[in-house]
Parts: sequence; C-alpha cells; structure tokens
Amino acid sequence: MAQRLMIVESPAKAKTIEGYLAKGFLVKSSFGHIRDLPKKGLAIDIANDFAPTYAPLADKEKIIKELKAAAAKASSIYLATDEDREGEAISWHLFESLALSSKNTKRVVFREITKKAIEQALLHPRDLDMHLVNAQQARRVLDRLVGFEISPILWKKIKRGLSAGRVQSVAVRLIVEQERSIENFKQSTFFQVKGILQGESGADIPVYYSKKLSDSSEAESFLLTCHASLLTVRSIEKKASLRHPSAPFSTSTLQQEASQRLGFSVNATMQLAQRLYEHGKISYMRTDSFHLSDEALAGAASVIQAEYGASYVKTRQYATRAKQAQEAHEAIRPTNFRQKTASKDAREQKLYALIWQRAMASQMAAARISRTIVHISIGNQSAELTATGEVIEFDGFLRLYGDVQHEEDKAHENNILPDVREGERLTIKELIAMERFSRPPARYGEAALVKKLEEMGIGRPSTYAPIIHTIQKREYAQKESREGTSRAYQVLTLGTKGNVQKETKTEIAGAQKNKLFPTDMGMVVNDFLTEHFSNIVDYSFTAAVEDELDKISEGKKAWTEMIRHFYDRFHPQVEASAQLERSNIAPARALGQDPDTNATIYVKMGRFGAYVQLGEDQPDKKVPSASLLPHQMMQRITLDEAIALLKANRSLGVHEGEDIRVAIGRYGPYIRHGQTFYSIPKDQDHHSFDLKRAIDWIEKERARKEKQIIKSFDENKDVVILEGRYGPYIRFGKKNIRIPKEQAPEALTYADCVALEKNAPARRARKKARQDKKA
Repeated sequence: MAQRLMIVESPAKAKTIEGYLAKGFLVKSSFGHIRDLPKKGLAIDIANDFAPTYAPLADKEKIIKELKAAAAKASSIYLATDEDREGEAISWHLFESLALSSKNTKRVVFREITKKAIEQALLHPRDLDMHLVNAQQARRVLDRLVGFEISPILWKKIKRGLSAGRVQSVAVRLIVEQERSIENFKQSTFFQVKGILQGESGADIPVYYSKKLSDSSEAESFLLTCHASLLTVRSIEKKASLRHPSAPFSTSTLQQEASQRLGFSVNATMQLAQRLYEHGKISYMRTDSFHLSDEALAGAASVIQAEYGASYVKTRQYATRAKQAQEAHEAIRPTNFRQKTASKDAREQKLYALIWQRAMASQMAAARISRTIVHISIGNQSAELTATGEVIEFDGFLRLYGDVQHEEDKAHENNILPDVREGERLTIKELIAMERFSRPPARYGEAALVKKLEEMGIGRPSTYAPIIHTIQKREYAQKESREGTSRAYQVLTLGTKGNVQKETKTEIAGAQKNKLFPTDMGMVVNDFLTEHFSNIVDYSFTAAVEDELDKISEGKKAWTEMIRHFYDRFHPQVEASAQLERSNIAPARALGQDPDTNATIYVKMGRFGAYVQLGEDQPDKKVPSASLLPHQMMQRITLDEAIALLKANRSLGVHEGEDIRVAIGRYGPYIRHGQTFYSIPKDQDHHSFDLKRAIDWIEKERARKEKQIIKSFDENKDVVILEGRYGPYIRFGKKNIRIPKEQAPEALTYADCVALEKNAPARRARKKARQDKKA
C-alpha cells in the first residue's frame, strides 16, 4: 500500500509531526529552501518581465533526489511548510523541483504542531497560493536587483566584499542618523528637588517638585523659600484606575521583551522560539497578529479560573496594530496552557515561561489601583510640592505577571502614604536639589531597532532577525557594551538652620550595554547610498514596498508591474553612480600638523577600515600609518589621538635581517617581524615594548609553536603534523585534516598525509547570508 507523504522544512518539525500521524504517513524534511537564484550572475531576465531562473542549492541535490524517490511511491503528497510567504514559496519550489502533480499534491498549513491542528489541516487541504508565492518572488527579485547592481559599485568605489540590501541599508541609515543626532546633541543641566516632609503624626512623606530649575542659584532660592514658608496640605486627590495587561506576543514584541527581561539577542530569541515551535510547545513564532483563537481563549480561561478563581478571568481580543497582518493569523502562545514546563534547556524554558505568562496575563482581569495625590502649598507661592502613593485594591493580572513587569507596572510595591488632612502643617525633614543632565537620543539596541522598523512599516516578522544579523555580519554596525565616564554634579541640601550646603559628587554616565554602533564603513556606505540611491534608503519608499508586496499577496497587483516601476527609476541611478571618483566617496580629512615633522596628518578609509596617515601618499615609499582602534571613528578622532596611534606604530630595530615593528591593527596591538605577525595580549602595554622585549616575545611565541609540531616533511614545508586543542591533525597548506584514531601521528609518512588529504571530506561551507539575500 502506497504511503502518504508530508514534506516540512526542518527535521525536528518532521519528527514531532510523525509522532502525531497515523501509520501510512511518511514525514520528510526539505531542510529549508531547496532552490534559489544562483549565486553567480543576475539570473533575472529583465527584458522578459524579470523572469527569474532558479537552480537547486548545491547542498540540496541529495535531498531533492531522496524526496523525488519518496514522492514517486506516495499516493498523496502534502506540502506542510510554514504558513507565511516564505513557507508558501518553499512549497512551490518543492512542487516544481520534484515535478509533482496537482492531482495528488495538496498544501496544508497549521499554526501550531499539535495532533488536533495537524488533523484539522489534513481535513482542509488547499492548492498552492500563487499570490503569496509571487509576493515572495517579487521580494527576492527586487533584493537581487538591488544587491547585484549596487554591490559591485561599492566594491570598486569603497571596498571589496561590501554589499547593499534594500532593507538592511535602511536599518543602517537609522543607526547612522541616530549616532549623528547623539554627536550633535547639546547637553543642558537643570536641578530637581525632592525630599521628605513630616506630618503632625511624625510619619515620613516623600515629596518632589514637578518643575525643573534652571541653575544652582534658582535651586538654592527655591530651597530657601521652602524653609521660610509655611508648608500645608492644600488638597488631597484620590483616583481609582485600572491597569490592563499587554497583548500576547507578536514576533517583534517577543524580541523586545526577551531582550529587556532575559538579555537575549534577536537572533537567539528566534532560534529558541523556532525550537519550541518545532517541538509543538508554542504556536507559529513569525506573526504580527495579537489575535488568539477561540480554543486558546477557552484554554487560558480554564487554567486561570482553576488556579486563581473566576474573578481573575477576563476574556479579551486585542486589535492588531500592523496595517497588513498577513504573515500569520494568531499571536505567539503556548499550545497547551496547562503546561508550564516545556523544555529541559534553561534558555528555551525561560523564553517559554515568558510566552506562557504573557498569553495568560492577557486573559486576566485588570488590576484595580487606588492612587492618592497630595498637593502641598509653599506659603503663598503658586508653586507646590507633591506626594503620590498607590495601593493595589485588586491585583488582577499582576498576580501572575508582576515578576516580569515593566517599570510603569510596579504598582504592586504598594507605596502607601500616611494619613494626612487638608490644612495640616508639615515640617521639612530633608530637602535636596540635585543637578541633572538632559539625555542625548538613545542608541538602538537590537530589539529597539526592530520596534522602530515595525513602527515605520519596514520589514515583516520573518525579516527582522535576518536584518539585524546581516548589518552586523557585514560590519556596518557592531553590538557593543562600553563603560561610562566619570561626571561631576552638584547637590544642594537644605540645612536645619536655613542654610544651603553645596557639595560636588561624581557619577558614572554614558555607559552603554549591548547597543548598536555604526562603524566607519557603515557610515561611508550609508552616506554614499543616501546621496546616490536616495530611494533605496528612503524610509517611506521601503515601507511602500512592503505595502506593494501585501497587495501582490492579496492578488491586487501583478508582481512584474511592481518590479518594472522600481527598476525603470533605479537602473539609471546605477549607471550615473558608476562615473563617480573613489576619492569623492570617502574623502580624506586633514586633522592637523604633526608637531615633530610638520607633515599633515590625515584620517582615511582603506581596504581594511579607517586609518590615520602621516604626510601625503608617495608612490615609491611606504607612508607611516596606523589603524583606528575599535572605539574610534573617522568623524570624531582628534589630532592628539591620531598622533598617539602613529607613535604606537613604530619601528623597534632589526633582528635576523628583518625589521621589527610594533603596531595596532584591527584586532589589537601586534609585533611584525618581516612577514610574520605576533599578537600582543591585552594585558601587555604595547607602548612599553622596545627591541629586546620584542625579540623575547618573538622567541617565546616561536617556542610555543614549536612544541605544537609533531612532524614536518622535507617534501613539502606546507605539510605539518601538529598537536591541536582537540588532538593531533595535519595542516595541509591552508587545510586542516583529521587523523584517524587508529593511526599514530608520529608514524605517518608524507605519502600517508597526501592520501588522507585526498580522501578528506569536502569542507562544509560556512552558512552565510548571500549579498542579495532578503533582509
């Protein structure tokens, strides 16, 4: 009897689904995409309505062969890839590549991997949705055109290996513009007043002054006015309010919450969510919807009532903010609300607990808050001091979600004010005015950048993580944590005798944790694209593209029409930019004169990033130069910093007929002896290296490397048997060859090494984003 075949993307998903299906079903995995536009060449026939030419991926030929064989034996075939555009496109590529027939091939989708969901999907199969496929094709073709035509210009004009992507370039622009806003920010100072008053009962009442005072003299005057004035309770205001829970997670809000609460990167969050989904623990994790199914609503209500009581149940649906919530139709939620533990992996469990709590809390009653505001008069002044307090009358969803709440949700701390009455006289126990500083715009973290992109309508749930990954991999931005700097501030304290004591204190300001900083290369590429390809990095244009793709997915627009409209404007820009001079794209900037030589010091952009140079270029002579340190940028580096870099890059003398230099490179300080490089550890001060110390270090490194050598061969100096971290291996030129356990490394001959190299499996290519991959 012929089997029924179901094809999904991942082996983990296949294994989970196979456990739910009856006998007679075979579940196979395509391991993601099986074909794409080939890496070489444009593979798009522009004259023939942008017809794409697809080719099997190099590492998928064996999988395609296996799937063809399984499909040939199957009575019916179900394409069960993910439910978004990308998943629909994968199903279509499978249909085409495996030469399937529509007579016995159907498309099935499910938003969660549970027995019930899969059985329901099999009862309601459908045909492939070519509108969704065409929307994905349009995105792929558009991104290939942008990458294929702009990237070579970047290679010629700026640096080999650079790439431009339609959405990644917009994300870089956001980071660069934010950085420049920070650079141009003019800081101002002000004073804030807070303190503690006492009522007639002697109880403490925390108070604050809501207005900012411009300088220390105004702050001192205000403190003295408070001391000289009668402080009385002017009025007491009581307000009842409700605090409602947040919606269950969409892709972007999950990424933001996991970053803030768990410290997970966007990429890590999606990988963990993918595993939870594939193991049937959560619903589909790429979604811009806040909707919950009737089944999910009933499941959450049942658990809430059982654990907390009927008064805690509040069934509700949340409106989806996205204009076109087409990627999926339900929020991220547990597949079983009764299951609190979903994985033995600690990180997976933390993310699952966050998803479970958020979805559960969204179906719980609002917290009822009683808020008290006490207005305190200062003599006959119009200004007043204020005291506020809150009490939770009913905790509602905070009972569950209180431990992962946001700053504004901290009402559960029950800040209760003591009883006071109108007209009651108050005395000052403590009153201070503290100098504060206006804050520059905040740099984006990964999750904050995703939030901004979503607000602007740029990207979709399936693209956020690839965008963030790509801009860092291309080294247009880097995620860093930086220590703050010490800053002095004034504190004015009102004394009991009416005097004001002034004190200067210090604090650490400007610390950055896991923020995205643009690199010099990112800034140069952004400026080039902004000037010469304004529509590519235009925010409204990029958001409009997403709207156009949505229209294609709904069958309201032909995908070739959209591409033609774009390309007719885009291609002339490409042709015009090809005439630009390289020196005009990343011009050198003169920093000033070197005090020792009077030569001009420049900062420039080179093949390996930004560097400083002493004097003019000379065709027949190497000009002194030094790379910028990781935290330094072309736009900010000062003359003194450049001089220090050049001094650090210096010749120490000659050893064994070769020059020894100490310098700073992309990865830190190093010693160069002829053509050999020796890294200087971070705990060593490279400024203190002289010739003797450098020679000692070289000899030490040579001895260390010598100990690694088990055997070398006169026949070929590039073939060496070494002792490595994981055991002995053969270094065959630039290739490392594993030595079988049964063979003694010392006994290997040169011929043995050649044979092992010949029979070694091909090195697996590193997974990397193609230069024109969707982002």
